[in-house]
Order: sequence, then C-alpha cells, then structure tokens
Amino acid sequence: MDKRTKFSLDENQIPTHWYNIQADLPQPLPPVLHPGTKKPIGPADLAPLFAMELIKQEVSTERWIEIPDEVRDIYRLWRPTNLFRAYRLEKALDTPAKIFYKYEGTSPPGSHKPNTAVAQVYYNKKEGIKRIATETGAGQWGSALAFAGACFGVEIKVYMVAVSYQQKPYRRIMMQTWGAKCVSSPSRDTRTGRDILARDPNCPGSLGMAISEAVEDAATRDDTHYSLGSVLNHVLLHQTVIGLEAKEQMEMAGVYPDIIVGCIGGGSNFAGMFLPFIKDKIDGTKPDLRIINVEPESCPTVTKGLYAYDFGDEAKLTPLIKMYTLGHGFIPPPVHAGGLRYHGMAPIICHLHRLGLVEARAVHQIPTFEAGVQFARAEGIISAPETDHAIRVGIDEALKCKESGESKTILIAHSGHGHVDMAAYDAYFSGKLEDYEYPEAKIKEALADLPKVPA
Repeated sequence: MDKRTKFSLDENQIPTHWYNIQADLPQPLPPVLHPGTKKPIGPADLAPLFAMELIKQEVSTERWIEIPDEVRDIYRLWRPTNLFRAYRLEKALDTPAKIFYKYEGTSPPGSHKPNTAVAQVYYNKKEGIKRIATETGAGQWGSALAFAGACFGVEIKVYMVAVSYQQKPYRRIMMQTWGAKCVSSPSRDTRTGRDILARDPNCPGSLGMAISEAVEDAATRDDTHYSLGSVLNHVLLHQTVIGLEAKEQMEMAGVYPDIIVGCIGGGSNFAGMFLPFIKDKIDGTKPDLRIINVEPESCPTVTKGLYAYDFGDEAKLTPLIKMYTLGHGFIPPPVHAGGLRYHGMAPIICHLHRLGLVEARAVHQIPTFEAGVQFARAEGIISAPETDHAIRVGIDEALKCKESGESKTILIAHSGHGHVDMAAYDAYFSGKLEDYEYPEAKIKEALADLPKVPA
C-alpha cells in the first residue's frame, strides 16, 4: 500500500463523463408524480422550471453522460480535489483502521456544491435563461449557485432559511459578493412567504418553505428557471465527479474501502461519492462494501421518516417524489446548528436503502462537533458542521476497529470547510448547543398531511 498522505490527480484526469446509477439499479426508481393528477410527469410538466437538458438527465438511463467542455473548464479552478490519508487522526485514535477522506473544501465557495451548480447554470444559460431562483438552508448551495451565476453572467435570487440567514451572515455576504440577491425566507417577495408570515411573523423558516418561494418565483416569470442543489437525480449525477476521482485515487493508494461514510441532508454530496463505488456492490465485485449515510437526530429523515410520496416543498407546488420524509410541513428545531435540514431525501438514496444496499445512522449534534474538533486538532481542517456528522461516524467505526483489532479501510466524504460556520462552533464551545431528538409525536403529526396517492 502507498504510504503517501496526499493522493493527487492532474487536470487532465478530471472525469470527462458523469456516472448515472440509473443504468445499473437492480430495480427502477418509482415514478415522479404530478401534484394535481397524481400521474407520472413528463418533460412538458417540468419545462417551466428546468432546462430541457437537465430534464433529460433526470430520467436518463444512459450509464455515462458527457461533461461539457465549458463545465470542465470551470471545474479546473478546483478539480481534481485531493484524497488524504488521515495518519494523524489514526494515531490520535490508536486504531488499526486506515482512514481516508476526499476533501471538497478547495472549491471557491468551499464545498462540493459547485459540481452541480456550474453544470445547472451552464445548461440554463445555453437555453437562454437570464435568471435563476433557488433556496438554501445553511447557505452552501446559495453561495455555490451565486458563484456559478457569476461564471456565466446569470442573475441569481436566493431564498435563505430565516434561522440560517441570521446564524450564518457570511454565507449571504458571499452570495452578495458574487452578485446574487439573498433574502430571508419566508419573505415578503412571494405570496407563499407573505401567507406564512401572516400566520407566524417569527417563523424560523424551513427548506420546504424556501423551496416553495423559489418555485413560485420561477413559475411566475418567463425569464426565470428554478434550481435545486440536492435530492434530484441530475444533481446526484453531477456530483459523481467526486466518487470517480476518489476511485482512481484509492487505486493509487493500493486499497479499496471497506466502509464509506458521508453526511446526508438531501443526499447529493455523499451520493456523488458512493454511487461509482456501489456499482461494484450491485454487480457482486465488492458485496461486503458498507455505505453509511449519516444524518442528525434532530432531522432524522431516513432513520425515522416514512417511505412515501410527498411534496418537496411546504406549499405543495412541486411534483410528488417517493422518498423517506418527515412531512413537507417539517420545521427543524431552532437549536439545530449543523445543517442537513431537509424533510425529504434523494430518491436514489431512499431506493438504495429500501433495497438494503446502503445503511443510515442518526447522530446528536454535541458528539458531532466533538468529532469535528478532534479532526481539526489532528488533521488541521476545520470542517463544515454538516461534514462533522460523517467524521463522527468515521471515528466511531475506527474505534470499533480498535476494539476488534481489524484493519479496515474507511473512506470519508468530506463535503467542505467550516470557515464561515464558526458561529456554530462558538455555540459548541460556549455550551449553548443541546442534543435534540426529534419527537415521534411531531413526526406523526407532520406525516398526517401526506398526499393521498393511489396504489
């Protein structure tokens, strides 16, 4: 095995194609349904919101989809990203496990999100779209789309979940620097936002509400499309550059992962890492590969949600997607500091979980930040709070190896740095964070409003 700490690829090794898992799924995904008719939707239903090329990618079963040269040219600003062997963390844990992490924090916005933001803005620009509306939770997606908009000269409007708008001011300043307009959601810029504020003037917001505002914005303007930073198939597709690079880098290291760990909120970053690997599990090459999806206990979508058709937004404007859901009316508790706030989950991840090909685990936020601090003191990188969820379980699995004496190889999907998330770390150090397990009663209450879909 190669003893290097860092495994780097050259610019000419940036993937030329995205990998599409839909070509290799043991069973096809359940159809997406029209919110009114409850019938499977077609391209014409999505055309008011998305560029046609993205709609084609959403339903494609081609295994490889070519990455446009214009997108790869911008990828070169930060791709390929490095794979690291975490020797210092291994030593601190006194574990025989071999820990690797794929670091996406070197992109201009500091996360994995531009992998799809650049692609989405490119396809919209090519179709003549001058403006894109979107939502953002902690601000990673909004800042990534703002960056991509600046790259292609497309106007960006971002509806940012109110509690994050207040907690993470530097994210919205990043968006403003790249030329985007960011408003707190619920806002007074849309009918949906005004209705919510009329019911609750102090509403902390949710991703479901912000999505409703962004979709309404796009649907009521001819010059505007909508963009989503996670969940949808084409978003996960664009993120597979992560896993494709990681696979080649693990080969350089002379190892193959026994366990791959990543955080999930909507699922795009981690899916982008593990989908190129899970093909090996599906075809029987690596049947024992474990893939662990990690989410917060305060937003336990896969671990406690119901697998059912649900709206992607609070105002019921979006198509119905079959996924694990906490109900489209779900509002994360204000004490929740670690991102990963969405009520649903990527249908591909949900489908793979139902098929028993991936696992899911929920963790509390105090031990999550403990893991982030331990990682920073060993490896030097201050990670995004979202990423800390993956680090927590990566450390837990390494400690299990210490107990058993097994030298397993653990690969962590490191989705980005936490340099603009220091308020959450400050809350942790000052003892203001508290662990919060989302009550079963609240989940049942939210799920009571699920749409009725014929069998």
